[in-house]
Order: sequence, then C-alpha cells, then structure tokens
Amino acid sequence: MPTKSNNPTRKSWLTVNNNSDFPIQNIPFGVFLTKENIVTVGTRIGDYAIDLGALQQLNYFEGIELTDDVFMQDTLNDFISDGKKTWRLIRNRIADIFDVDNNKLKENKKHRDIVIFKMQDVEMQLPVFIGDYTDFFSSKEHATNTGTMFRDPENALLPNWLHIPVGYHGRSSTIVPSGIPVHRPNGQTLPVGETQPVFGPSKAVDFELETAFITTDANIMGENIPIDEAEDYIFGMVLLNDWSARDIQKWEYVPLGPFLAKNFASSISPWIVTMDALEPFRVASPKQDPMPLKYLQQKGNHAFDINLEVAIQPENAETLVISKSNFKYMYWTMSQQLAHHTSNGCRVNSGDMMGSGTISGPTPDSFGSMLELTWGGKNPIQMSDGSERKFINDGDTVIMKGFCQNEKVRIGFGEVSSKLLPANEMK
Repeated sequence: MPTKSNNPTRKSWLTVNNNSDFPIQNIPFGVFLTKENIVTVGTRIGDYAIDLGALQQLNYFEGIELTDDVFMQDTLNDFISDGKKTWRLIRNRIADIFDVDNNKLKENKKHRDIVIFKMQDVEMQLPVFIGDYTDFFSSKEHATNTGTMFRDPENALLPNWLHIPVGYHGRSSTIVPSGIPVHRPNGQTLPVGETQPVFGPSKAVDFELETAFITTDANIMGENIPIDEAEDYIFGMVLLNDWSARDIQKWEYVPLGPFLAKNFASSISPWIVTMDALEPFRVASPKQDPMPLKYLQQKGNHAFDINLEVAIQPENAETLVISKSNFKYMYWTMSQQLAHHTSNGCRVNSGDMMGSGTISGPTPDSFGSMLELTWGGKNPIQMSDGSERKFINDGDTVIMKGFCQNEKVRIGFGEVSSKLLPANEMK
C-alpha cells in the first residue's frame, strides 16, 4: 500500500507556514487536552490540532477497520497495536481529508468547529503509556569522547562497543512531555579529593540530546525480531532530553551502570513522527568496522537525516543555541537496536520507548551534552548575558528541536522544552 500522504506537492486547505514542522506531509500523532477538559488522540497540521476521535465519530474514517473508541483514549497504545497497515491507512485518509481539493470537511463549518483546534487552545499530553524504557549508547563520537575523558584516548571504546548496541534499562515513571519542569535531583556523590561520599543536590546536571523510537507489539517472550523486519515494529520517533546528573553518575555507575543519575527525569516531544513520514529522509549509516555479527547485518539505508539543535534559555535572558547535530551520525541503527534487544527473547510491547543515546557529531559544536561541550566543565560556555555554564543552572530552560528538509519538503518534531528547578527539600 503506497504512502500517498508523503506526496511533496500536496497542499492543505489549512494555513501552513513555509517553515512549519507540520505540513500535510508530516501527520504526526499525539494526545491533547481541550479547553473543555476532553482528552483525545489527535494529529497536527500547521498550527492546528485535529481531533481524530471527533473525525471517527463523524464517519470520516469509514471503510477503515477500527475499534469504536480507539481515538477517544488518553494514550496512543491501542492505535499503535493496530499495526503498520492501519497507521498508513489513517495517515492517507487524513491527508485526503485536509487536501486543498477536498471540500467535504472544508465546507462543513459545524464539523470543522468540532474537529479543529488552534494549538494555543490545547494542552499536549504524554502520547503513550510507556511500559518499558531502554536507553542505548550508540553514538561512536559520544562514546569516544566520554571514554577519552574517563579513561584514555587509546582505550576510549570498550572492547564490546563495536560489536553490540550497548544499552541499559531505564525508568518509565519519570518520562514527561515537553513543558513539564524538572527538579534538580538529590543524590550521593564523592567530592574531588574526598574519601567519603556526601548527600545533597547534584552540582552537575546535564542534558543529553537524543531521539527515541516507539514500538508496537513486536514479539512474544522467547522470540526474536529479525533485523530485516525490525522497522515494521517501529511506530515513530520523538525528541528526547535524557537528563543526567554527572556527579551522581560518576560515583554510582560502577559496577552496574546508570541508576539514580538518569532516572529522575526524561523529557520527550509530544508529537510522534511516523516512520512513513521520515521515509524521504533515509540515508546511509556510518561504515561499521568490524562487520557486525550476522543477526545485526543489514543492507540499504537505515539512518535518517534529522537536523538537531540544543539551546539554553536562562531565566530572563536571551536564548543561545549551543549545539547542532544530526541523527545520521549514529553508528548503530534503530533496526539493529531492536533486533539486538530481542535477540535473547525479550518481549517488546506497544508503547515501549527506546532512546538513541546521546547524539554527538564529529565537531565540537555538534556534541550532544554539556559534559562534552565544556569537556567536563574545563571550557565553560559563555551565555548571551555574560554568565558561564559548565552544566545546567537552576532556572535554565533546555530547548531541543529537530527537523528534516530536502529540496521538496520540510517536516519536524516541534520541540522538547524543559526548565530546571531547584532540588526539592528532602523529607
């Protein structure tokens, strides 16, 4: 079945700015709350949120097999479980409904008033119930930078890194949508020169520039997902700020890896951009040497050209872009991550989230964390107001954006924006 919704010449009868992340070729999926406190599954075109539950009730999805309440829920999980064929049918139908040459909804004011909302009149929610969350470590540049800092340049990459997509299981209970502030975590650290740890607010809160993919029901326990089928089980992608407390992490990570330094907060963008929408931006991955084992080998292009940027906005001061990177730099692909994740028979469910790991590029201005940008705090960043940043200060808002663009069309993710608040007082 063709992805008619990707037609780059298609125009919508809704007004869409030329630089919008959400032209009719995007059609992402999310969940929003209306002024009437109704939660609904929706999509977005330009600066308009579209109520898919209302469209379904008004029979605009006639002929597509759907359960009666699939779009009248507070998560996308059931819709995601319907599978790739249904996702594509719905995106194609939405594209047709809002096509400039289709007058059915365009000329029905009563229906338009029920279906279409201005973005400033809705409140975005977490789009899925995330049962499980895995974070990978798949940028060779990031792994090399951190290995160089913490070990030495000659042994920057550990022996397993070039053979497996390294990852760890995170905590889904503290994943929040864009706009929700995050508190500086309390934790145990070992101050420089001391032999005994202390407890208190982290002094080295960092962001991690990541993306994440959301899965559908992929397998049963004991079965694996073959590498050449993996993308069929990926619904779409979001931007991810995987907050980190570097001083807590340094003390706790031996021998079992990330724990409290990583699970206090992770922020995601609220619109899930589908793999179908990203298809025109598929590119080759970096060369993998040595060749991965057979179950991780794949042919063709499985990376995506997604421009990424990070900015810091201090309280009452000008925003400064501090990093520009790209998802195409990732050494391990999403297909390889999912194939490896299930190679032992681990079950993957609808709404599970898989983080890419920090996305760093080959140049210092493309590093994906403060740890790298300031090289552990040795090279502070000068902000527009004259202040310096080694890590993130209380009151700072971290803003991440991502978009794809070719000569025909631009689609994007919007942003994930989160303000860092002071640590809560311990009870």
